[in-house]
Amino acid sequence: MKKITIGEAARQSGVKVPTIRYYEGIGLLRAPSRSEGNQRAYEPSDLSRLTFIRHARELGFEVEAIRTLLSLQDNPLQPCASADAIAKARLADVEQRIRSLTALKAELEMMVEGCGHGRVDQCRVIEVLADHAECMHHAH
Repeated sequence: MKKITIGEAARQSGVKVPTIRYYEGIGLLRAPSRSEGNQRAYEPSDLSRLTFIRHARELGFEVEAIRTLLSLQDNPLQPCASADAIAKARLADVEQRIRSLTALKAELEMMVEGCGHGRVDQCRVIEVLADHAECMHHAH
């Protein structure tokens, strides 16, 4: 089984070298063995773990959720209720963010539509930004 350097692990996993070191430091990735020259030497299982972590981060999972998911992955005979709960919580966060962004979009559209492209002293964009009470949606 050929081991690879941190640079090659970064290239193959799509995770940057400083991030790999960070994941090692916080315990998401075990400290790898070292070569005779004291370079990190990664195994295929480390690359799989890095890919898992990268994908979870891309989906917006927080570090502690990833830690739990990795623990579940390491013990595959457990029930998957914990993984389901973590995914459902993330989904709820995403849905809330979508609602918030939709309200923000509507507010910005109203600001732009209300702008007469005249002078700044009559600009709806400036008015709304200067006084939050002018906003139609206060939830952003």
